[in-house]
Amino acid sequence: MTAGQPLLGTDSGPELIRSLGLSGRLATLGWRVSDLGDLDFPSPGPHDPQLLPGDGNAKNSTAVGQGNQILAEAVQEAVSQGRFPLVVGGDPRIAFGSLAGILRNNPDTAVIWVDAHADINTPLTSPSGNMHGMPLGYFLGLPGFETGKVPGLEWMADVPRLAPEKLVYIGLRDVDSGEVEALRNLNCTCYSMSHVDRYGIGTLMDMALEKLGDTSPIHMSFDIDSCDPVEAPSTGTTVRGGLSYREHITSVKR
Repeated sequence: MTAGQPLLGTDSGPELIRSLGLSGRLATLGWRVSDLGDLDFPSPGPHDPQLLPGDGNAKNSTAVGQGNQILAEAVQEAVSQGRFPLVVGGDPRIAFGSLAGILRNNPDTAVIWVDAHADINTPLTSPSGNMHGMPLGYFLGLPGFETGKVPGLEWMADVPRLAPEKLVYIGLRDVDSGEVEALRNLNCTCYSMSHVDRYGIGTLMDMALEKLGDTSPIHMSFDIDSCDPVEAPSTGTTVRGGLSYREHITSVKR
C-alpha cells in the first residue's frame, strides 16, 4: 500500500522481501512459517482527506483506514489462533491495523517503537498530512481523531487506546515541534540516538524492557528509517545519524 505517504514503491516492498528468502531465514530460527501473502488493499483515489473544515488534514484517510481494517482483522485472527503475526509493509501507517488487531486481543499490550520519527502527529498538527506520521497520535488519544472526524477510521472506535507508560521509543532523531510538545505532556519514555551513543543499544533495549515490565505482550514497530541512510538509503524519509546494521540486529534480538 502507498496511501500513507507520497512516494511510489512501498506497496512492492513485502513481495520483494519475501522473494529474497524471508521465510527461509525465519525457518533457520526454528519458526514454522505460514506466509499469508499480500493482503488485498484498496487503492487510493485522488487526494481524499474528506475532512470537515477546521479538522486539519489526513491525506488518503479513506484508503488508509479501509486497508488497515483488513490488516487489523488478519492480525486479530492470527493472535486468536495462538500465532505470532509478523507484518511486513513499506509504510509505518500499517501500525493503525497491526496495533489495533493486537490491542483488541490484549488491551494491556506494550509498544517498542524503533524509529527516527515519533509518528505521534494528528490531522491538527501534521505539517504534511501524511498518515504514516500519525498512528501513535491516534492510539494515545490525541485531539484530531475524534469519532467521525477522519473518514476511514470509523471502525477503530472500539479499539482500546494505548497508555503512555506502555510506550518506549528507540532511536528518535527527527521529531516535529508539535510532537515534542505532545511527548512532553504525555511523559513518554523516549530514547534518542544520543541515548544509544551514551548507553549502547544492548543496554538501552534492556532498559526499555525493564521499563515495560514482563507482564504485557509487546508490539514492536521497526521502521527502516531508524537505520542510518548509509545502511538503508532507499527509505523515503532518510535522516543522518541513525542505527548501524549491528545496532539494528541487537535491538531485534533483545
